[in-house]
Parts: sequence; structure tokens; C-alpha cells
Amino acid sequence: MRILILSINYWPEETGIGAFTTYRAEYLASRGHDVTVCTTFPYYPEWKVPAAYAGKFILSQSRNGVHIARSRAYIPAKVTSVKRVIHEASFIASSLARALQQKRPDLLLVVSPPLGLAVNAFLLSRLWRIPYVFDVEDLQPDAAAELGMLPRPILNAMYRVEKMAYRNARLVSTITTGMQRRILEKGVPEEKTALFEPRSDASLSTISPDEGIAFRQKYSLGARILISHSGNMGVKQGLGVILDTAHLNRDDDSILFLIVGDGAVRGQIQQRARELQLSNILFLPLLDSTEFRGFLKASDICLVTQQKTVSDMVFPSKTVTYLAAGCPVIASVNRNSEVARTIEESGAGVVVEPEDPRALLSAVLKMKAGELVELGCKAREYASQRWSSERVLGFFETKLEEAAFPGRRA
Repeated sequence: MRILILSINYWPEETGIGAFTTYRAEYLASRGHDVTVCTTFPYYPEWKVPAAYAGKFILSQSRNGVHIARSRAYIPAKVTSVKRVIHEASFIASSLARALQQKRPDLLLVVSPPLGLAVNAFLLSRLWRIPYVFDVEDLQPDAAAELGMLPRPILNAMYRVEKMAYRNARLVSTITTGMQRRILEKGVPEEKTALFEPRSDASLSTISPDEGIAFRQKYSLGARILISHSGNMGVKQGLGVILDTAHLNRDDDSILFLIVGDGAVRGQIQQRARELQLSNILFLPLLDSTEFRGFLKASDICLVTQQKTVSDMVFPSKTVTYLAAGCPVIASVNRNSEVARTIEESGAGVVVEPEDPRALLSAVLKMKAGELVELGCKAREYASQRWSSERVLGFFETKLEEAAFPGRRA
């Protein structure tokens, strides 16, 4: 099967949608499929293209059997709602031109966001007379509406594009049951939807204690209890609650709050930490895969935080990563969210009210005095059973084959 994937994020990005799309594409290639990914140059979550790609407008690469066709997109130095729209529009335009340079595939796999890639999907599917799968990683219009990020006219346009995307797709997929439920509520027939859950990285379950010790030594962390958050630092993450919690616990030297990653609000968060004169919080940049393993092993408790208004619009990939690595989790999230349901179902942590630093601190103090080892074992067991690569990726491949060739296996 020849598959063309449209995705704004891809390798070497190691967080979020880029990581998802990369391991899925490489799995398909390993299964003998002819896979091409039309993407832009890496920029996320720093919102900065590495110097190695400077001056390039298109680039062809190959990695692990996948052909990568890159095209330039506008990357704003400072992210705003308007600039994000321009950023996405620029990729939609450049990726359409890049896609037209590729061989006609049997199937299009379109990863959203950006939602506007639905336009490319529609045009290419009509031109080539092929079906497309619309893979929803983030319910972008719902998120924008509930966070008040965009004016009503733009939101209305986004909802029209979303409706068009779902109507014309052969299959609409997403990553959680909560997001799937929202899609069904928008009128998409259940038989036209599929759940493509993330896979857990089995290697994270075997991180050695020495890796955690080395990480602590490198950053002079000593024996302090580490309460950690990693990944994208954006508006939806609601990271202010971590700063407020650290401020409440500022006189306790035994606990250090560690925030690792980058994103649109990193500067604001760091500035506020300075204003609060917090000595019990440490910021680190994105870590390479080796150091990240040490970070996970060194962390005593990991955090998933989201704003109150965020429910089943997104599912942070860090949730899977933490559990796969055996990290106890405190989720400061909406109790009706998929994250909350996952943590409660796993038995590997607790859920507290979002944006409530006192509730978060209470959970930290209670959990650190409890059975962290037992919670870690529950986390690993849950991740290995729910998100095993064999089950998750095997189902993914089967559904794509059914979409490309209805009524028969490829």
C-alpha cells in the first residue's frame, strides 16, 4: 500500500504529534508499505527552526524506510492566535504543492491539527480519486472556542471546515474515547470512526536506577523529592498552578519542582517564577532521549496539568510516557477528561481540581509519604496492557488497509 501522510509535525521532534506520526509512519514502512510524509522543518515546541535547516525551502530526506518531503512554513518568533493562523495557512499552502510532487498514493492520512489540512485532503482525494483518513489529534475548533482564543467569525469558519473534513473522509480517527465521543456528537456515524490510541514505549519500563542517579548528579539535585512536568509549555497546559504550588511550599527545601521543555509561554512562566523569587523550582530545556530517560527515573512524582476549560479536546502524550516509565502521577485536570479517567483507572496516581494549588500541594505531600513504588508498578502494568505497540499499531495498520481497499485486505 502506498500511503501519503500530511503532518505539520514529524521527526526529529520528540514530543506530541511529531512523535506520534513518526513511530506510526516508521511502523508502516517496516511492514512493507511505501510511506511518504509531507511535513515542514522541525520547530516544535521551541517555535524555532534549527540552524541546520536555515535557508532551505524544500528538502527530501529518508529515515527508517520513510521518505520525508519537507516544505517551508512561517514560524513566528512569538506565538499569538493570529500568527498561529498564518503559520498553519503557510504550511497548508506549501504542503499542497509538495504533495502534488509525489506519486499518487492509495491512501491519504491527514493529521490534524492543523484543521485546514482538510482542504488539502479534499482537493488531493478528488484529484487522485483516492480516500483519506482524517486523524484528529486535537479538536482544534473546540479548544479555541473553550479557551476564547479566536473571534466568532474565525471559529464559525473552522467548524465549517471541520464538518467538511468529517463528511468527506473515508474514516475519522482520534486518540481517546472522550475525543471520539465528541466527534460522534458532531454527527459522524460510529462506523466511520476509529480509535487510534498512542503506543507506550516498552523501553521506558526498563530504565536503570543508574540513569536516574546520573541525572540527579548532573543537575546537582541531591536527594530532594522531585515533582516533575515535561513537554510543551503552552496556554492549555495551565502551568501557573505549578508555580503557585511551589510558592505555597517555598519554605520546604526537601521538595523541588522541575519543569522540563519549551513552548509559547515558557518566557512568561520563567518571568513569573523570578517575580515570586522561587528557589524551589528548576527549569530545564528539552532533553535528548538519553537524558530524558534519566529525568523520568529521577522523578518521584510526575504532573499532568491542564486549564479548567480543557476536557476532551486534547490528550497529552506525556500521560502515556509517565505511566510507561512507571512514574506515579498527579493530574491537575478536569475530572471529566480522558486524562482523569486514565489516571483513576490505572490506579497509578490521583486527580485534583485544575488550577487549585492547595489541592495540588496536598496531593504532593500525601503521595510522597505513600507507596510510590507500588504506584509505579501499577503505572507500568497499565501502560503495557493498554498501549502495547503490537496491539495499537496492528489495529492502526488494519484500519488503514480497510480504508484504502474496502472489502479486502491489502
